[in-house]
Amino acid sequence: MKQKRQMKLGAFLMTDGHHIAAWRHPKAQRDATVSIDHFIGLARLAELAKFDAIFLADSVGVRDRDVNSLSHTSRAVSFEPLTLLSALSAVTDRIGLIATASTTFNEPFNIARKFASLDLLSHGRAGWNLVTSSTESEALNFNLERHVAHADRYERAREFAEVVTGLWHSWDDDAFARDRESGLYFDPTKLRVLNHRGQHFQVRGPLNVARSPQGHPVIVQAGASEAGKALAAATAEAIFTAQQTLADAQAFYGEIKRRAEQRGRNPDHVKIMPGVFPVVGRSESEAQEKFEELQSRIHPVVGLALLSSTLGGFDLSGYQLDGPLPELPETNGPKSRQKLLIDLARRQNLTIRQLYLSIAGARGHWQIVGTPEQIVDQLEERFLKGGADGFNVMAPYLPGGLEDFIEFVIPELRRRRLFRSEYEGRTLRENLGLPHPGERAARFGAQVVAAE
Repeated sequence: MKQKRQMKLGAFLMTDGHHIAAWRHPKAQRDATVSIDHFIGLARLAELAKFDAIFLADSVGVRDRDVNSLSHTSRAVSFEPLTLLSALSAVTDRIGLIATASTTFNEPFNIARKFASLDLLSHGRAGWNLVTSSTESEALNFNLERHVAHADRYERAREFAEVVTGLWHSWDDDAFARDRESGLYFDPTKLRVLNHRGQHFQVRGPLNVARSPQGHPVIVQAGASEAGKALAAATAEAIFTAQQTLADAQAFYGEIKRRAEQRGRNPDHVKIMPGVFPVVGRSESEAQEKFEELQSRIHPVVGLALLSSTLGGFDLSGYQLDGPLPELPETNGPKSRQKLLIDLARRQNLTIRQLYLSIAGARGHWQIVGTPEQIVDQLEERFLKGGADGFNVMAPYLPGGLEDFIEFVIPELRRRRLFRSEYEGRTLRENLGLPHPGERAARFGAQVVAAE
C-alpha cells in the first residue's frame, strides 16, 4: 500500500511567542530572550512531537528605532541563532535546526563555515534560511548611511548562495581516510578548490570544514517578491512563505514548482511551508477567548509601530488610527509583505487600527482561531489542494501555544494520517524527503586539487 503523503511541520520559535503582546501573557516565559533553558524545553517538546525542524528568524539590528514603542515589546534583544542552535544540537537528536543568516551583511566563507560546523555538530540536521536584510536599522550597523537597494540585495544573494554551495562541496563524502597504516589522513583527489571570481565575491576556498552525513545544510528561503521567487526557484529546498487565502497559496505554490522545474530541478525537492498562527481551544468560544486575551494586551503604540515596520518602515503616526490606510510608496524593504498587507486592508476595508490588530499575532501570515478539528480541516484543505507541502507553526505565546498545538492538533493530524508518528531518518534531509546533494562541485567550476 502506497504511503499517504504527509505534511512537514516546522516550529517557528519567536522567543516568548509570535503575538506582539505575547510577553504580557500570564503564562508566557517573560525572560525568554535570555533563557537557554526556555529554548531547550521548546526544542525537546517539538522533537518529542516529531516536528521536522525548529526555526529561528533573525535581524542584525534592533528593528524599531522608536524607543517608546520598542520599550513596550520584548523584540529588542534575542540570541544570535547559530550560537543558540549549536547549544541545542547537544540536547536534541533528530529535529532539524534552521537558522536565519543574511547575505547582505555577511561573507560567504564565514556563513559556509558556520553552517557546515553546525551540520557536523548535529550529525546532519542544519538548515540555512537565506535572507536579504530588509531594514534600514540593519544597514546602519554595517558602515552604511542608507540601505542597499532591493534589486542589488538579491543580485548579491544569488552569487552569495552559489559561493556558499560551492564551498560546501569542497570535500567528497569519503575524502577522509584517516588511515593510520599508510599515514594518509585525506585523499587529495577528493578535495576541490572553488576559485570563484564574480561580480561581488572572490573566494578561493576550499572550505576548512568536512561534510556532514546529509552532504550539506538544507537551503531555506523566505522571499516572495519577484526577485525572491526567482532566487527560491534556483536555490531553495524549503520555502517559508505567507499567504492569506487558499487561492493565493495555490498560485504561489504552482508558480514556484513550475519555476523550479524550468530550471531542471525536481519540484518535489522544493518544500513549500507557509506560516500559520494557530489559536487552539476545546471549543470555538474558548479559542476566541484565548485570542482576545492576547489582543487585549496590545499597547496602541506597539500596534502602530508593528504595522509601520511591516509595511516597510512607512511612518503612519500622522494618520487617524480609525481612518483608512493611505496610499503608500513602494518600499525598499520586504516588498511582498507590504503588498500582502495593502491587499488585505483594501479587500476587507480595514482601518489602520483594524489592520494592526489583524496582524498583531501573525504579522501577515495565515491566522486560524478554532477547535483542533477546525484547524486541521483548514490545514488539510490547503495541503491537499496544492497550497502547501507543510506548515511553519507560529505559536501565539510560548511555551503554552506550542503545547496546545501538540496536545490538540497533532493527534487530529495523525488520526487523519497527515503527519508522522516517528521520524523517517536521522538527518533533516531524510525527514523532509530531500535527496543527498551528491558531489556537485563541478557545477560551480570548482577544481580538484592535484596531489603533489
